[in-house]
Amino acid sequence: MEDIPPGDLDTAAGGDQNSSATVCLHLYPGMQDDANPDLDQGLAAQTAGASLKHSTTLTDRQRGNEVSALPATLDSTSLKHSTTLTNRQRGNEVSALPATLDTLSIHQLAAQGELSQLKEYLRKGENLVNKPDERGFTPLIWASAFGEIETVRHLLDWGADPHVLAKERESALSLASTGGYTDIVTMLLERDVDINIYDWNGGTPLLYAVRGNHVKCVEALLARGADLTTEADSGYTPMDLAVALGHKKVQQVIETHILKLFQTKKLE
Repeated sequence: MEDIPPGDLDTAAGGDQNSSATVCLHLYPGMQDDANPDLDQGLAAQTAGASLKHSTTLTDRQRGNEVSALPATLDSTSLKHSTTLTNRQRGNEVSALPATLDTLSIHQLAAQGELSQLKEYLRKGENLVNKPDERGFTPLIWASAFGEIETVRHLLDWGADPHVLAKERESALSLASTGGYTDIVTMLLERDVDINIYDWNGGTPLLYAVRGNHVKCVEALLARGADLTTEADSGYTPMDLAVALGHKKVQQVIETHILKLFQTKKLE
């Protein structure tokens, strides 16, 4: 994948430089770099009123430097998969200035939940609803990644395909699971998407939900039959990952689910 310098993520999403700063979330242990909320708030205050610009952090793999996983250890090189997401997911609301809405792409409108403008855009042609950007992200994938539930609902009603995979097999379901957006996850599962879909390094929706410590999302995925035995390329299963990261509540949810499976099997 082509390296995208700071300020150019809008172009990658199909628009100009008029949106929010982005951050990088990692799937696996070893890179526990989730942002300090206080730091995020400070940065948000510093940039208030300024022109809205995108920046991006790409993985070593995307820059051509392969990162090899060490399944048995938790050092800094262990499976560093990143997904581009915005500060909005960390609670820093960033909205496009009204004067710039007309210049935003359909992907940016979907990501920011600008539903009125998005509807106008979609009326220009039905083929736009599944239009991919240069990374293969559709408006639905962007809206799912940003937790824009009303936008997701509208796109699905308009005919958006929830089964579309981006260039590195990213899916709307995986990105919604990454953010812990349980309502969106449920909505997508009702459209019969593959609950065990995997991306380029073996990450599944369940693995992403576990990584993010999203208990409700993990419960929803397990209730729908997500596979607990699936391993990422590192060899981590969802339980392995929960233990490695110390996510106690997620561990309890998984253990309870396994116990129910055994009890059900005994009754058969």
